[in-house]
Amino acid sequence: MGFNEYYSLSALLKDGHKRQPHLKVVSFDLFDTLVIRRLHDPDLVKKPVARYISELALSLGIRITAREVQQLRDMIESRHRQETGKCFDDQEACYPKFMSELLQSVTGESQTDDLLARVTRFELGMEQQMIIPRMEIVNWLRELAAEGKRVLVVSDIYLPSEHLKTLVRRAGFLDSVEEVISSADTFLGKASGKAYQYIADKFELDRTGWLHVGDNPISDGLRPTEFGIEAMVLKDAAERRRKSIVKRYINYSKGMPFWRGRALQQLMLPHEGENREQPALYREGYSFLAPIIGGFLQHIAERCLEQSITKIFFLSREGYTFKKFWEKAIPSLYPQGGLPEIEYLYVSRMALASASCSNQGLTKTNARIAFLPKGNRDFNDICRIFKLKGEGFLPHLERYNLQPDDCLSFQHSGYDPEIEQRFFKMLEDAEFQAEVKGQTRSSGQAMLRYFEDVGFFEHNNIALVDIGWLGTIQRFLYEAVCHRSDKPRLFGFLLGATRGIEFPSDQNNMLEGVIYDKFKFDIAGSTVLYARDLFEEACRAPHPTLNGYKLTENGYELEFRQEDDDIGRAEQKQDKYFAPLQRGLIDAAPRYGAASAILGYNMSDYKPWLNYLMVSKLAFPKSCEIAKIRHKYHLDDFHGKHTPELTGKARRNRTLWDYPLFHLKYNPLLRVRLFMRHIHDRICE
Repeated sequence: MGFNEYYSLSALLKDGHKRQPHLKVVSFDLFDTLVIRRLHDPDLVKKPVARYISELALSLGIRITAREVQQLRDMIESRHRQETGKCFDDQEACYPKFMSELLQSVTGESQTDDLLARVTRFELGMEQQMIIPRMEIVNWLRELAAEGKRVLVVSDIYLPSEHLKTLVRRAGFLDSVEEVISSADTFLGKASGKAYQYIADKFELDRTGWLHVGDNPISDGLRPTEFGIEAMVLKDAAERRRKSIVKRYINYSKGMPFWRGRALQQLMLPHEGENREQPALYREGYSFLAPIIGGFLQHIAERCLEQSITKIFFLSREGYTFKKFWEKAIPSLYPQGGLPEIEYLYVSRMALASASCSNQGLTKTNARIAFLPKGNRDFNDICRIFKLKGEGFLPHLERYNLQPDDCLSFQHSGYDPEIEQRFFKMLEDAEFQAEVKGQTRSSGQAMLRYFEDVGFFEHNNIALVDIGWLGTIQRFLYEAVCHRSDKPRLFGFLLGATRGIEFPSDQNNMLEGVIYDKFKFDIAGSTVLYARDLFEEACRAPHPTLNGYKLTENGYELEFRQEDDDIGRAEQKQDKYFAPLQRGLIDAAPRYGAASAILGYNMSDYKPWLNYLMVSKLAFPKSCEIAKIRHKYHLDDFHGKHTPELTGKARRNRTLWDYPLFHLKYNPLLRVRLFMRHIHDRICE
């Protein structure tokens, strides 16, 4: 009796269905048959496990590197195989036995059951992240089980059957399997053929009507046929090609950092049943935004551990998505624990602007920030942004010969520098500032009560995570709490820091741009400035903008913007439009965590590839990509309703993502010209 080889899954399934009527028992190999691995080499899973054990040892005061752990594991596992080979034909090892010895050798302890349980849980979790069920063959398995056939899963591996059942359960088809058999339990493997005799005796199986399906010509082909049962061997050329691509990228990444990010993306790719048809926006979230956000958050985790930061507050509406991504990705990178607590903080520029004035008044810098949006032009806009009642300031305006509608922004017609100077002189007036503080005091008190409730003042070092760009939220927040003796040190992390207005950095208030920072010359990273709204829209929370903090008899109340007007409805429509993009971003998060844990790289390793992604996607995108991705509506809570004159400079400042599709399609040099201008602007900053 011989065995048949099949070079495609469809050919194997076609022949399998022909044989199906006379079958009574079907045994399946597990790895590379029922499930495939994202990796080309299953031993790569051992690397993050070695790092985990090294960190656990360090927590016990024992210094041993991950490389030393791996070498010790290999030596102990090899010795266990040699010992098995003295009594059995199959030189197999058993994971709980050799891993217990490894942990005892590392820690010097004789009882390591708790450590073994933690390490086993982590390793199985990594294995689970790296395997994908082959849905076509799994569906056939379910069909066989539904017809009453006896279905077994058989594997030659050091993981005992209980561990394999965990993987099969997570893969979703354990309920269709009678039993999972591993060579680690009996040291009787398929490679020697002894496993088939063991299975036949244990389950009282007749060789007639028994089919075995696997991928190894010896273990799954020759040995079962020698035992007298039918065998089908899958030699999937497409799967071998996929593995060779993964191997190539991982090998390239060892010497060329550019390929580390490409290897990361390759390990994140969906396969088999995961690889379903998705909207274009979903794919952009999964393949483009997820690696960038993942690298951003992984860098923050590293910095938090370096700076002994014990709490992270994710700010503004974008922080909502950052927090969700963190929860799904970052714990995989730090299984030993030690990560800071995380919390979403309800803040916004509008809510904090008023609170920032309650103790210090209205500063000249904050007034200038108010006029950065082109829609703001006069004192009425100042009142709107900082929640001031204009009638209370009429006597002060009159003293300085000012009117509420005097133009204070150079971007609008009617601007007079002399009027602006009188306005700044008024900001130095103690009576004016007393009125500002009086009107904003309740807002500041309500904000402090909210911060106290969320434990803001219970930590010495806090990280504030925001998307960017000027650090205005962190500026206002620090100014609102800096008068308190229990204020924490604030470490701000922005996706991109443009630093258009000098940030008040000191030892208690620091700011860092991760993907882009104006203080670090990075032309490729600066391409995030091409489409800042895209990043904001992609990460925006589903709740409306926070307008302010209201003091109540029982404490405070968070006041959100109403959604029943035209702006609110437009924003809801925008959220619905970008929902697939955000879904793709979040779906990719656990795969980012697992892939980065396997590779052992960090954001600085991925940065060359991320730069390539940003330049190609933001500076040189296809016209259809811009049409699909760019925002349809963007709410800027600071922006007023005034319209400035469209000067030549304003036209020149139009970015690629602002151009009509006609220009994008039929002007072949537009992208090059705008990119050269972008480079010039960054150099001249």
